Amino acid sequence: LNKETERVSKVTAVLLKSRTGEFDLESILFLKLRGLGIYDLGCIGDCINLERLDLSGNNITNLAPLSSLRLLQILNVSANRISNLEDISCCDSLQSLNVAGNLISSIDNIHCLQSLRKLENIRLKDNTYNYTNPVCKNSSYRNILLEMFPNIRVLDGERVVGRGSDLYKLCKDIDETIKAGFYRNGQLPELPGCKPWVDNDFWEIKRSSNAIIDEAYKQFNDVLHECRLLNNRATHVISQTERSLSLKNQPKQYSV
Repeated sequence: LNKETERVSKVTAVLLKSRTGEFDLESILFLKLRGLGIYDLGCIGDCINLERLDLSGNNITNLAPLSSLRLLQILNVSANRISNLEDISCCDSLQSLNVAGNLISSIDNIHCLQSLRKLENIRLKDNTYNYTNPVCKNSSYRNILLEMFPNIRVLDGERVVGRGSDLYKLCKDIDETIKAGFYRNGQLPELPGCKPWVDNDFWEIKRSSNAIIDEAYKQFNDVLHECRLLNNRATHVISQTERSLSLKNQPKQYSV
């Protein structure tokens, strides 16, 4: 079985090393274990430097092994059987959390996450995949969550209107104040000997040694590759269909 179709029940060191190519669990920064049938997270807590983790589409109920992942920034545990989030309240670095398609029944199950000051993105439902949680049936759950998490910028995939506007206004005011100080009689005076703050190519996008940037490049290339494969398959199916239709529409010839 290939890596995409194999089924495993428990996360083991062998599984983690084979999936990532790392010999040391502490060297793993990004991990995707999607749709493998996992219900026991096993030794995943030994990957103490994990920054991004995708465990979507499994049978997970217990998140206790994740409590040691203090550097974890992005966690996707959508489409599992999770009802308790208390174990990830120790993940101080968490910025994005996707728990859509689980068994979170009430707002009380979410209160434990209020200590996560860096949390900016929470997803409890995903209409694209028809994922939800029982708590989403509460008509006021969205407003309650926004009150509980004043730093939230994105809720259920939708940007929260007004969040971040204070920073934008502050930057705009500073910019206008600086410009007002430079302009004289409506014109910008010439300042001899002034040089740009940065080099000409400073703002150009460069490949970075940063692991997060490298992972973003890798994921983009993976998606691009999948799109090309889908396009090739679609072209093949269309050509087969057209050939089949043309054969059906040809007039029948009878031999005399």
